[in-house]
Amino acid sequence: HPERMASRILGMGDVLSLVEKAEQAVDEKQAAVLQKKLKAQAFTLEDFRDQLRQVRGMGPLDQLIGMIPGLSRVKGLPDSSEQERELKRVEAIIDSMTPGERRRPEVLNGSRRKRIADGSGTTVTDVNRLLKQFGEMQKMMRQLLQAGKGGRMPRNLPFSLH
Repeated sequence: HPERMASRILGMGDVLSLVEKAEQAVDEKQAAVLQKKLKAQAFTLEDFRDQLRQVRGMGPLDQLIGMIPGLSRVKGLPDSSEQERELKRVEAIIDSMTPGERRRPEVLNGSRRKRIADGSGTTVTDVNRLLKQFGEMQKMMRQLLQAGKGGRMPRNLPFSLH
């Protein structure tokens, strides 16, 4: 599609190609299950890992970023190869947990975190960072769900929806 290529070259993105890639990568049944889990506030680290795998299945991150209008021109974005390494690191951390730990990360005490870090080739700091980010993401999802029920947008989100 020449017009899509021209849009990417001009830094205008290619949303249609991005949507097509997403449609190819996303399993409809899995998406419906995930939606129910989100509404029930039962989103686990297993679900998070599955989402990461779907994103990685869509292709290299730098290509995906290039398809989003305006993002290709944003300065200060991390290097895509570093982002790829970080996704693999996160996946390794989650894979080093037991199924029970992935479903209930609040059981992760210091010795479990050390075991996970050793098993994933990362540090306890990396494990703690992932758990903190996951907790913040769950909190944000709860706020969005509550706001959706009340028809208003939550305050204090880490991003702007305007």
